[in-house]
Amino acid sequence: MTFDDCWNRIGVRGDSSCERLTEYVRCLNCPVFEAAAAKLLERPIPLVDLSLHDAQTSPHQQRQQHNPQGATESFLIFRIGREWLALPTPIFKRIVQTRPIHTLPHRQHRAVLGVVNVQGDLLVCLSLAHLLGFETDTTAGDDQARHGLPRLLVVSRAEEHAVFPVDQVDGVHRIAVATFCPPPATLSQAAAAHTRAVAPWRGMTVGLLDADALFDTLNRSLG
Repeated sequence: MTFDDCWNRIGVRGDSSCERLTEYVRCLNCPVFEAAAAKLLERPIPLVDLSLHDAQTSPHQQRQQHNPQGATESFLIFRIGREWLALPTPIFKRIVQTRPIHTLPHRQHRAVLGVVNVQGDLLVCLSLAHLLGFETDTTAGDDQARHGLPRLLVVSRAEEHAVFPVDQVDGVHRIAVATFCPPPATLSQAAAAHTRAVAPWRGMTVGLLDADALFDTLNRSLG
């Protein structure tokens, strides 16, 4: 897939000569950038490429990853409401645009929103906001809401598949294991049960979720 990455040439990451900046100020606000992002995010996330990425890191980075003091783990970081969260990169199969969620009759758990059609497959759609207990504070600040790009994240564990909506996807990042901290005592019981650790990230705190705990809860809710 190819597209013109004008933001790197004439946008804010380039020489800022783009005439659209007068109207949109930042490339993130421009429909050209949004259209390119939508095309990019519609691609499947190739797990083999992610593993190759680890193999292609520099010798210094490889030494860090194999050194207990410099070990890192790969996460996809995303936002729901005001909360920045992350899950291990290998569980992600696809990132798709939002689409209708078809509700299920007599659902057992309020975290189960229904099912969505992803390329012909009907997948269970799960609300992490409900599951983690922060649905009462899902309204993001004006700046976050303006630059957010809602998406559906498709995850899998063995033969189990699920989808959950997010307000913004930042991307794949490696986080140093040495920075992992225990979840704070202020977390709700539900959030604590599904949070492996928290870590500092870009001046904020990101919650590192436990993928197995999420799938286990999903299975119980559908039982």
